[in-house]
Amino acid sequence: MMTIIKTGKSSMKHLLALLMLSISIFVQGQSKLKKADEAFVSKSYIEAAEIYERVAEKGYKSEELLQKLGDSYYFNGKYEEASQWYGELLTMNSSQPSEYLLRYAQSLKATGKDSKGETYFDRYILESGLDNGAHVAQVSVARYKEMIDANSGRYDLWYVPFNTEGIDYGVSFKEEGQLVFASTRNKGVLKNRLSSWDGLPFLDLYSVEVENDTVFGTPKALKGDVNAKYHESTACFTKDGKTMYFTRTNPQPSEEEGVDLYHLEIYTATYDDGKWKSVESLSINGEDYNTAHPVLSPDETRLYFASDRPGGYGSVDLYYVELGEEGELGSIVNLGPTINTSGRESFPFVSSDNAFYFSSDGHFGLGGYDVFYHKMNSEGEFVGNLLNVGEPINSSFDDVCYVVKDKRGFISSNRIIEGEEVYDNIYTFLEKTPIKDIYLKSLLHGVVTDKSTQLPLPGAKVEVLDVENHVIATLITDEQGRYSEEVAYEPSYVLKVTKENYSSTDGYSEKEQEDREHNFELSQVENVIEPGTDLAKVLNIPIIYFDFDKSNIRPDAEVELQKLVEALNMYPELKIDIRSHTDSRGNDRYNEALSSRRAASTMRYLISEGISKDRLTSKGYGEYQLVNHCSNGVPCSKAQHQENRRSEFIIVN
Repeated sequence: MMTIIKTGKSSMKHLLALLMLSISIFVQGQSKLKKADEAFVSKSYIEAAEIYERVAEKGYKSEELLQKLGDSYYFNGKYEEASQWYGELLTMNSSQPSEYLLRYAQSLKATGKDSKGETYFDRYILESGLDNGAHVAQVSVARYKEMIDANSGRYDLWYVPFNTEGIDYGVSFKEEGQLVFASTRNKGVLKNRLSSWDGLPFLDLYSVEVENDTVFGTPKALKGDVNAKYHESTACFTKDGKTMYFTRTNPQPSEEEGVDLYHLEIYTATYDDGKWKSVESLSINGEDYNTAHPVLSPDETRLYFASDRPGGYGSVDLYYVELGEEGELGSIVNLGPTINTSGRESFPFVSSDNAFYFSSDGHFGLGGYDVFYHKMNSEGEFVGNLLNVGEPINSSFDDVCYVVKDKRGFISSNRIIEGEEVYDNIYTFLEKTPIKDIYLKSLLHGVVTDKSTQLPLPGAKVEVLDVENHVIATLITDEQGRYSEEVAYEPSYVLKVTKENYSSTDGYSEKEQEDREHNFELSQVENVIEPGTDLAKVLNIPIIYFDFDKSNIRPDAEVELQKLVEALNMYPELKIDIRSHTDSRGNDRYNEALSSRRAASTMRYLISEGISKDRLTSKGYGEYQLVNHCSNGVPCSKAQHQENRRSEFIIVN
């Protein structure tokens, strides 16, 4: 009978960083420091760390050297050493790019210095300006811990017997009773080449038979053309077992003499007569970035993967590409800020019930990589909330490659076993209870009053919208004009307040706090509205701004224009003249044409919302009615020019 493994606190060496970043073979023969720099760039981190450390110990320290020295250990999972050098870096200059705050925080947490690590994680959140819609903005560490604790203890976890003294990780389900994983186990003299990343043999793919939950067969290397000269890992298979997607290092020429780069790429292979053949590189790969860790959606219409390609949110992001019936690839789609952070997201997996799992060091966790969960609907859209799966799946070390089938599954982790340092190992688990959809909340409360009398307004409606204009909650004020309710946490909200016979108003909640008070005053709409009145003032509509040199309706302006739509619907005889203006930049004739387009754009929007064209007129005034001194040739700030790019709504009948 296997025993449950308890996690330790020390750091240890592993190969996980290899699976997000390129590696290379470094040829010696240059000065030590230059050699270390080139080794670092080529991701030969063992050699780089040794040389950098010798230079640092001689007293030659710089921010760049300390950054690279810390990174050399961080990307090899040696968090004790990484935290030492990151600490010296921040002592030398505390103003560092936010990614170094994150790496220092993760290194501290991985070595048991939780309190200090949490302090630096909070600083990372603050200084990175992180706002990714996934409840990672400024929320207390204590609240994150509550969420993690609530989902801990749901698993039994065991160490599998086919682990070796080297690296074993990345299980995938091939077919009933058979698993495939990557390993550095000794393959004989001809195959026993060493990686400059960590000094171990290169990874190959193996299969192992599963007799029952605790009994496994003898692993065997996959037959055919899959296991080549360098690394192969993280495979997935089509349901018919005939096609495999997997990760391989691919040699690329380098401009640096003596340095050969090996980027990670995704390949396919087909199963024929007991062997894997017809190995091909996917078109989504690139020479200047890494593409790795493929996994298929349950219906096999999407291929999810990790990549550090340009244009992402952080160091490594998660993406998907649509798959055609013949395996053809569509457009690449980033999974967005709900999943991706400025840190590293990798090792995706989608279960048969559309649960999306992945590992991240950018979302708040227990240290290193943690496994996270997000539910998806049948269209592959994320619903519900991002959740940490808790202990014992997650630990203070790196926990990756979560896969599950019928409540039983596997993860890979470099956690300590019996007080000894080890490389990555595979664990099997049983999920005893389902995950709890716990999420952070904000308490929104306040009072709505009459602006003239200061008396409370019962029955006022307070709509709470997210930044994409989705209604999160609708609240009604009580007899004292008060509203109060806990809603799903977002870093910012729009609060839209309305009441019959009163002008509507709204406010923006950007406090990024759990307790937010917002009070509102409404003005009665009871006076006769006369021609010449600016309806924007009557309805408390801020000026509708446009971006420089553009005439399209901005999202913030759309919220305000909805007030105008409601007023025109309430008063069907009301007619207005839309007047649009530009700033003084550009020539006069161009600005007049631009303002006319803006007025027409505003008018088209109102018509699209059901307002009759007969009730609307529009005109562009160019730069002839400026609201400030920013005329031609006068130096002004962007904000001052912005004041002139506006639309007005003048009542004509």
